[in-house]
Amino acid sequence: MTSAGTQPELHASMFGPAHRIDPRRYARCVEVSKRVSWDIDRDVIRGRQFDFSRKFLPDGITKVHELEFLGQCDRLLLSQIQGRTYANMLGLVERFITAKMLDQSRDHWLGDQTALEAMVRFSDEELKHQALFRRLDHLCAMGMPAGYAFVTEADAVARFVLGKSNWAVLALTCHFELSTQAHYLQCVAPDAELSDLYKDVLLFHWKEESQHAVVDELEWLRTDAKLTPSTRNIAIDDLITLIRAIDSVLQVQSRLDAVYFDTHCSRRLNSQEQIRLDAALLAAYRWQYISSGLEHPRFSDLLSTLVSEPQTTRIVTALGSMLT
Repeated sequence: MTSAGTQPELHASMFGPAHRIDPRRYARCVEVSKRVSWDIDRDVIRGRQFDFSRKFLPDGITKVHELEFLGQCDRLLLSQIQGRTYANMLGLVERFITAKMLDQSRDHWLGDQTALEAMVRFSDEELKHQALFRRLDHLCAMGMPAGYAFVTEADAVARFVLGKSNWAVLALTCHFELSTQAHYLQCVAPDAELSDLYKDVLLFHWKEESQHAVVDELEWLRTDAKLTPSTRNIAIDDLITLIRAIDSVLQVQSRLDAVYFDTHCSRRLNSQEQIRLDAALLAAYRWQYISSGLEHPRFSDLLSTLVSEPQTTRIVTALGSMLT
């Protein structure tokens, strides 16, 4: 059984200069993957259900503290709604990540078998994470009022994403997995008020996602080395398109969650409060799934080595309205 205190210990031996492709980093990912491996029922769920008297996500992620007109019970409900959506969003993202990594592994089939093992383990772990987040949604449904909806089809999103260039998909993947690392380390781990079960889910997810972010980086760099100036411009356009597509999902889901909250909160919100709730939810989701990844120091460092300053300006200009 994996100890909750066991950490992936991802430091300089796994990360390196942002331009460096060192095959030994794949071996380090395999080593860590074996060491932190866990089972959904034995290590994470352990027969537990959610304690609905506690938050699922910290205020640093949900931003509910910015809605001062909400009482404590309503802030708790909004945290749990966002926690359910967080699980569903991660499950959605991991659908296309799994497929992309299986596709990328072809390049290693008859080559570096350690790199292949790292990617096979990565894909297997992502399938497990999808199953974990489906379990979370089921456990949430057992204690939350009826009517919650997550309508985005993971397969439809995956088909759209996978239709774009490898460079753009790998950049998006790296962005997501670095952001979840930041969420856990900066916001979740220090918060003693969270549901123990939900906090454990994010702890064990973090353990495996830590080395996934390293593989993402290696595969992104390897793909980047094959680009021409013209294909790089296409790839940048694809990345912008993908992030805009994610934002479209967030706009729909934030509105659904706002309606669900308004239906089940302790009092009817007035029109100005509803406007503020809508805006706050969208801003929180944009931070969770867009800004916190794009602004992550490692992602910024990587991107700055792969694109020119005018190309960086193009990305920032195109996505500026989504950054919070």
